[in-house]
Amino acid sequence: MEYTPKLSSKAGLSPAANSLSSMNKQSYSTRDAVYVTLKQLILNLKMPPGTAISEKEISLEFQVSRTPVRESFVRLAQEGLLEVYPQRGTYVSLIQLDLVEEARFMREQLERAVIRLACEHFPDEQMMALEQNLARQQECRVNPDDERMFQLDEEFHSTLFAGCNKSNTWTVIQQMNVHLNRSRMLRLSSDHQWDHLIEQHRSMVQAIQEHDALTAERLMQEHLHLTVTDLAVLQDTYPSYFQ
Repeated sequence: MEYTPKLSSKAGLSPAANSLSSMNKQSYSTRDAVYVTLKQLILNLKMPPGTAISEKEISLEFQVSRTPVRESFVRLAQEGLLEVYPQRGTYVSLIQLDLVEEARFMREQLERAVIRLACEHFPDEQMMALEQNLARQQECRVNPDDERMFQLDEEFHSTLFAGCNKSNTWTVIQQMNVHLNRSRMLRLSSDHQWDHLIEQHRSMVQAIQEHDALTAERLMQEHLHLTVTDLAVLQDTYPSYFQ
């Protein structure tokens, strides 16, 4: 069964326009607000792969001029989230399997190294943040929220990097993650059985607390290899989303 997006450009983007208004109140420039809002819509699959969008449509929905929309389209195209075809239009890019795998490979190498460091020393403040994150993940399992679960998953991993003084490394990872993140979001949206995911996170925290680097690294490797297994299933279920 095909995934039904909660929101698409064909159905109207008024919730996004409200989000844009909120962001402007936070002193975002109009250009940045349009860019961030569109990127969130794409990464959250509210604009699914293959969705046709236009500068005119977005400028009307967001109630902004076409200049910041045009500039945002350029940035998103550079990041691989939009495809611009002369005489045909602009479309949300399909998920590229080779880029998903490359991002997964990079994350695996770096996150295995980081969790080894965490087992050597991990600040109490960040450990508390991980435990609070796990509690919120459990709440999210009871009351499923795809976007919230994705955010908590990201927060869990970013906290590992922060606790090892490797936040800049996490930032670099994000630059390659756009296709991987969409496949992860699709997986979370299509299957709310998150128990195994949460339990892996919980076991990682325990391994860090016990300074068990071998177990922690093994858990991280298994955790990130779930993407490979999930991807094969997602391709079969949502073939129109992948290139």
